[in-house]
Amino acid sequence: MTCMKRIFSKTRRLVGVTLASGRCFHAELVRTESSGLPIVHHSKYVCELPANHRFPMAKFPRVLHFLLQDQVITERQVWVPEIASKDLLGAVHTGDYLNNFISGRINEQEQRRTGFPWSEGIVRRCRYETGGTVLAAEVALRRGLACSTAGGTHHAFPSYGSGFCLLNDLAVAAKYLMNSSSRKRKVLIVDLDVHQGDGTAFIFKDEPSVFTFSVHCGKNFPVRKQQSDLDISVEDGLEDKEYLSTATVAEHLPWLLETFRPDLVLYDAGVDPHRDDELGRLRLTDQGLYQRDLYVMKTVVKRGVPIATVIGGGYSRDIDKLALRHSIVHRAATQVWRECGIH
Repeated sequence: MTCMKRIFSKTRRLVGVTLASGRCFHAELVRTESSGLPIVHHSKYVCELPANHRFPMAKFPRVLHFLLQDQVITERQVWVPEIASKDLLGAVHTGDYLNNFISGRINEQEQRRTGFPWSEGIVRRCRYETGGTVLAAEVALRRGLACSTAGGTHHAFPSYGSGFCLLNDLAVAAKYLMNSSSRKRKVLIVDLDVHQGDGTAFIFKDEPSVFTFSVHCGKNFPVRKQQSDLDISVEDGLEDKEYLSTATVAEHLPWLLETFRPDLVLYDAGVDPHRDDELGRLRLTDQGLYQRDLYVMKTVVKRGVPIATVIGGGYSRDIDKLALRHSIVHRAATQVWRECGIH
């Protein structure tokens, strides 16, 4: 099932790379000397959670660990983001919500809706994670492709969090990059997490410079869907061949690139469509996820459009298996970087 609500201008646009005045990158550490694929990571992407909490917080450092251990990347490729400022977050989230979230004035009902107990640590990690997505987008505009080891918190709305998402990193990055050049950039958000990016869809429902494209399991969370610019709702049990066929991603992505003409693509490469995911309900394999990610990035890069990736959702008690699964997008990106001659 598809749902469209926007007619595009067919005027070709040049990709802009000028960032906000006086700033190059929102980074604690830059790696401009490296010719390899830029990877964005911060040690503070994690925080303490209660014992046996369902969210797999420990996966974030393990993603980087496996990329380094398997020699997919080197330390010289790792960029370190700044914490996202309140001003940056305020372009998407309301002042009241940010003040309450940062100071801890979050009641039990709000905490149940997000799935997280409030702590200073959760605030810090969410702000660094959002900073990582902003930095990945900035670096992608300069280098063509960049990947964070976190991000994809697409269920967060302007005035509340939901579904393990407290700040909407994709929306914050899109808003910042959209408005940080002399000409307003156009941003395409490709969300292939198994759950619809309802917060992102809501945030940009009236913004013509951002196009939201979501492929998700129709009978999965959230029960109440929002209207993305293009929604592809798939049935439970979908396998690799059907997912990758012309009925889903391959049919729509080239057309979107040709008609919407984005200056930047933000790609949520959630691995929860995997057959072993605890919350997914689809049946993709590791190879299916690899081919999905490879297809998305190659299709975008070959058209000369910068793309930044985030890891999105993924749920398993086996943290190492999950982290390896999340590293699929970085491995596919490394192949794209090499084969497309990006430097």
